[in-house]
Amino acid sequence: MRRRDFLKTTAVGAAGISLMGVPFSAEAAQSINLTILHTNDQHSRIDPFPDDGRKYGGMGGMARRATLIEQIRKEEPNVLLFDCGDIWQGTPYFNFFGGELEYKLMSQMKYDAATLGNHDFDNGLEGLEKMLPHARFPFLSANYDFSKTILQNRFAPYKVFQKQGVRIGVFGLGIELEGLVGKKQYGETAYLDPVATAREMVQELRQNQKCNMVVCLSHLGYKYEDGKVSDVTLAQAVEGIDLILGGHTHTFLDAPELVRHASGHETLVNQVGWSGIFLGRLDFTFSKKTMQKTSLKTALLPISRPVTAS
Repeated sequence: MRRRDFLKTTAVGAAGISLMGVPFSAEAAQSINLTILHTNDQHSRIDPFPDDGRKYGGMGGMARRATLIEQIRKEEPNVLLFDCGDIWQGTPYFNFFGGELEYKLMSQMKYDAATLGNHDFDNGLEGLEKMLPHARFPFLSANYDFSKTILQNRFAPYKVFQKQGVRIGVFGLGIELEGLVGKKQYGETAYLDPVATAREMVQELRQNQKCNMVVCLSHLGYKYEDGKVSDVTLAQAVEGIDLILGGHTHTFLDAPELVRHASGHETLVNQVGWSGIFLGRLDFTFSKKTMQKTSLKTALLPISRPVTAS
């Protein structure tokens, strides 16, 4: 499968996404390109799946992902790389090394930020604290209150990135740990309502931090039938988020889902499965004059055989 086969180009006004603007070719000299790459639910999958006839056989592998990311960075001027939790648990690498290898490899790939998933608590707060020095990237967590734990003040709720003058505010949200993780593992970590927290983050990032774009790294899950808070319900309930990158439900989305608010604001929700089989890519174009989004392209990039130019 070639990378181009997975490219899904969303022109202005197509496929229900009505980002206002003019074609890129006419605006190239007055535009800023931003590429966002993302993963979720890696589950300690360092190596590719065995190529033995199973579904996704031969796909994945951190070395292949690193090669693809490096290639994209050489081609694009402004790249951000994020992960949406459950980095740990699933292969013997985690059992033997406790998460050290995953963090070191992600650091080598120069991840810009990640959020925490429920499995990232599997070795308890002590195990997480022990591994944090191996992560040369921040974990963003806005709705876990660690103030009564050994991880007090170890995680920021958000971070602002700046690319050619475009300010991108990024915050993290985690799923409720009770029922998913033993009390012994998360201790006195308090869970804060993700919807209320997201509204606070949007206000902070839009008004106080003057961000042109707001991104949520979520481990809430894509969608549920029982009314549980998910990425889709979050997108519907909170206006002002431009992009929700999700995890937890291992959902393969061929293209982001669009949620449009009555005001006209649009929120995109995306998730790319699990185990590093795919790398999500979204290419935004901003106007240099207004710093507003003018166009978008999305791609679901398979991590398969070594990437070659097409």
